[in-house]
Amino acid sequence: MSAKTAPTMPWLIITSGSLIVLLVFGPRSAMGFFQLPMLMETGWDRSTFGLAMALQNLFWGLSQPFFGALADKYGTSRVLVLSGLLYAAGLFLMAHAAAPLWLHVGGGLLVGMAVGAGSFSVVLSAFARHVTPQQRSMAFGIGTAAGSAGMFLFAPISQALITLYGWSDSLVVMGAMMLLVPLLAFPLRGNAASGTQAQGQFQQSVGAALREALSHQSYLLLTSGFFVCGFQVAFITAHFPAYLGDIGIDARYAVIAMACIGFFNIIGSLAAGVIGQRYSKPYFLALIYIGRSIAVTAFLLLPQTPASVIAFAVVMGLLWLSTVPPTNALVAIMFGTRHLGMLGGVVFLSHQIGSFLGVWMGGYLYDHFGTYNPVWWLGVALGLFAATVHWPIRERPVERPLPA
Repeated sequence: MSAKTAPTMPWLIITSGSLIVLLVFGPRSAMGFFQLPMLMETGWDRSTFGLAMALQNLFWGLSQPFFGALADKYGTSRVLVLSGLLYAAGLFLMAHAAAPLWLHVGGGLLVGMAVGAGSFSVVLSAFARHVTPQQRSMAFGIGTAAGSAGMFLFAPISQALITLYGWSDSLVVMGAMMLLVPLLAFPLRGNAASGTQAQGQFQQSVGAALREALSHQSYLLLTSGFFVCGFQVAFITAHFPAYLGDIGIDARYAVIAMACIGFFNIIGSLAAGVIGQRYSKPYFLALIYIGRSIAVTAFLLLPQTPASVIAFAVVMGLLWLSTVPPTNALVAIMFGTRHLGMLGGVVFLSHQIGSFLGVWMGGYLYDHFGTYNPVWWLGVALGLFAATVHWPIRERPVERPLPA
């Protein structure tokens, strides 16, 4: 019997999906650069901006299971078209916000829903339908690395646009860029019943899938741990440039730091795809969270200089989105791909509740105490909590009764 040739990766689907993720994650990761120039011109305080970014993260999380379920049923490309249109509208409204309400609606509600419609759970579930289980972790790593590339590219792009055109016109330009998303969505057409991996899927209603997942201990532990990921990375994304200004670090190092996080995020995401394919995903996730807590502790306790800022950015970049490939791969291992968009979206909802609290508490506690230190140290403690809850997760399919 001749050996079977390993199936090739569906590169058109992976390339289109990766470009979409790059565009979706680019502007939202650069929001921190808009905080100071916007507040200087409008006279609003940091709590106002922090609430808008917190709402963005919250509506990203709240909408993602919904959009994931829509993509599973009606097709990924349709949801991605909606993502691009919502994103453009949100950035245009944010650019012309005459009052905090419109900042919260545009930059919070609309952009948050746009990211929910075009984020990892939607795109990676489309990848999962077209790659074998053996290719899945690597495909997820590529898609996640594309989100990292968006962060890397949009840090200098947004800062250059703000310098040349001001914060308002820069948001308009980035809103126009989001109109490319619907054009890239066509190769990702199809729903959960299509794709090369559609055969042999466990047939299950949405309600039954949710009940099964929410009664599964490992899924609940994974979901609670991902809350911490959101808290940590969203706080840094929204407040790190302002924090560096507070400690007297020149503004250009904020751009360099965020670009370093984005660049090394690419490396970390690709490495996570490879590592997650070969080693225990729960143990790997636990080590990532321990590493984050160590990195933040060292950054706060050691002298804070431009060199230490860059070193911190490099380490955090390696650990930034490296949680995403193993987390999504664990959901696919536990429950299959039939409802992966929705079940992955529920996990991301927890992530985004953490993001909401990280961003909001950053602004709120700063305005009350004049320092970001309480939120930094809370993130350290939460990282140790996340490591603890990932350790007992079982990396195996859920036990289901055999069909009669």
